[in-house]
Amino acid sequence: MKVLVLYDYPPSPAGLATQGHLLHRGLAELGVDVHSVHFESAQEKEWYYRWFEPDVVVGVGYWGHTTHLVLHPQRYGVQPVPWLVADGYMANYHEVLEALPLILVTSKWVKQVYTRDGLSGRNIEVLPVGCDTDAFIPRDPADPKVATVREALGVAPDQIMILTVGGDATSKGAQEVMQALATIDMKAPDWKYVCKVWPQPRTEHQNLIDLQLATQLGIEKNVVYTTNVISRNFMPYLIAACDIYAAPSRLEGFGMIQVEANACGKPVIGIKGMGLLDTMIHGETAYLAGIAQEVRLRETIVGDESGYEAGHRVVFKAPRTVDYRASVHDIAGYLLELMQNAERRKKMGQAGRERAVEHFDYRVVARRFVEIIQKRLGIS
Repeated sequence: MKVLVLYDYPPSPAGLATQGHLLHRGLAELGVDVHSVHFESAQEKEWYYRWFEPDVVVGVGYWGHTTHLVLHPQRYGVQPVPWLVADGYMANYHEVLEALPLILVTSKWVKQVYTRDGLSGRNIEVLPVGCDTDAFIPRDPADPKVATVREALGVAPDQIMILTVGGDATSKGAQEVMQALATIDMKAPDWKYVCKVWPQPRTEHQNLIDLQLATQLGIEKNVVYTTNVISRNFMPYLIAACDIYAAPSRLEGFGMIQVEANACGKPVIGIKGMGLLDTMIHGETAYLAGIAQEVRLRETIVGDESGYEAGHRVVFKAPRTVDYRASVHDIAGYLLELMQNAERRKKMGQAGRERAVEHFDYRVVARRFVEIIQKRLGIS
């Protein structure tokens, strides 16, 4: 089997890049002949098509990337297999995708989104995102590489550190977490809430809104926002520095960092919906807060990210859920239990580690990929 992987290559620290990189790595370790190329590099992709002659071209991305991931390899007679995530909105290219023999998606919820938007689902298989469980491991808090992370963030050794990581913190449920922390502040042990976000146009404005909320809630001294670029090499130590990973996301197609937190032996607080229903087990590896609100739209404006021209107006036949809000009451209760009970944190973290290794290790995912390709496409 010869496989060409299209993604954000060379890999950046972002989620889609990690998804592609770990598939490549897992396939290579299985002995599969595999190469990778940037999904937008038309010239280099064509170069690989001509000399490498791959059996399949696996493209990591969204529906809006269909021209890069599907139409481009089809032009050269190569079989595309898109491995897609979803943002919960509307997407185009229904006929193109429906005609494919195989589409991979990252969770059952993503499949539901695509069938909701018009695909039959007959050609869709779920393939989870892999996790490097050799890098994301439980670590001793006294390890200098862990202790200095906390020190740099201003977290005292005896404080409970709650962590959220995302492109922005709001989409990962940070506002709901802050509201929950404000309600339990007087009952809980001393704590610090750290939000690690990525520098991008929307981040600065969104950070200000979040920090204003922290001030309004009277917890601003316990909330730390850090906005910078970090490598995947640093991520295991950042997660290891926390006591609880909290991301009751408003939209989550898989939950890669939640899985990585479990792999590090950390309990997770998430939302009882979307991709986390595949990755987390409520009460065992995580606490999943109930959905308090569904944000619905009757129409929206989309663009090339969904495969349309800029400013395209879509009117839905029925109101469309595009966002969720987790129950602040549930988050508060789960946070307080974990903050007060170190043994519960340890037990839940151990269960999370076992599940991450068994189901989401990148080598497990690579083997599953090979099985799906053999079954669906007859390629070995």
